[in-house]
Amino acid sequence: MHEMSIALNIIRIAEEELRKSEREKITAISLSIGKLSGIVIESLKFALEASGASSRLSGARITIEEIPAKMKCLNCNHEFECDDFYSICPACEAFRHEILSGKELVINSITIQ
Repeated sequence: MHEMSIALNIIRIAEEELRKSEREKITAISLSIGKLSGIVIESLKFALEASGASSRLSGARITIEEIPAKMKCLNCNHEFECDDFYSICPACEAFRHEILSGKELVINSITIQ
């Protein structure tokens, strides 16, 4: 399961930050995930909750925001939001594009007490 390995890495990073702070508990973690990242948000949230139950992430509030996918047409330079990699430019109907956003996985914040 792809999301489980991502969850374990996020937990490892959060616990590392907790150790640096010399505090006791992680109370919240906030993530942003791109629409084109290939990550199923609900599966990741479940994996974080399940894997975190036996860690210092236990009981932490997990919030995940989806980053919209944006592309730039290489034919006419029009920027547009899209739902997948196979979108055509709505301005000129070309299929040549560059992905500007939507593939990210970002840890926005880790709240520690």
